Parts: sequence; C-alpha cells; structure tokens
Amino acid sequence: MNETLITDLAWGQMEVTINGEAQHFKDCKLWPGGAREWRWEETGTHHNPGIQSADIEEVLTHEVEAIVMGLGQLGRLNVGAETKALLRERGISYHIEKTQKAVALFNELSQAGKRVGGVFHSTC
Repeated sequence: MNETLITDLAWGQMEVTINGEAQHFKDCKLWPGGAREWRWEETGTHHNPGIQSADIEEVLTHEVEAIVMGLGQLGRLNVGAETKALLRERGISYHIEKTQKAVALFNELSQAGKRVGGVFHSTC
C-alpha cells in the first residue's frame, strides 16, 4: 500500500503521512508512496507565472493519473499555461485550487485509490 495523505496544514507548514509515517514540509511535491520539499529555487518558480512544467515533471514520473495543485492559502500562486498544456497532452486530469481545498481533494482521491500526485504551496 502506498497511501500518501496530507494530515495537517497550517501557514508555512504541512504534515504528510506516508504509510503511517509523518513528514513535515513548507511546500511539497507528492505522489503515491512519496513526497519531498518543493524548492521553488530549483526551477526559478515565482508566484507569476506560477507552477511550471519543471515543477511537476518529477511528480509525473510516478505514473499519476491526476495531479492536484495547491495555489496557497490565499490563492496567490498561479499555474503556467505550458503546465496545463503538458498535462492535457499527457492525458492527466488536473485540479487547481486554493491549498485548503486542494488538500481535501488530494486526500479524497488518494483514499479512493487513485494514483494522485500534487504540488502544494502552504503560505500565500
């Protein structure tokens, strides 16, 4: 079983539980059975244009069928047009929400047995 759930969200911190083991992040990338800190500086990500294809490539290598993108608790992060185009090209459904709603959706899909991935911003 590779259950990945977001078990707590607060400003600037997220708790992710993978098969019963808790990990803590500020921003994170998730996939079935795994997670890691999402470091914006790795790809030069900024609030605008937002989540880039390079930010989700690692998640996509885990054969996800859906991806959830959390735009921050106030929704200030954007999603680049090329990111949406990439997901459409690959036939991967995607959901873009403020982080609190994105967390609930991610958990719902994960608990339903979907191969879901995500990228989540925990502040603005």
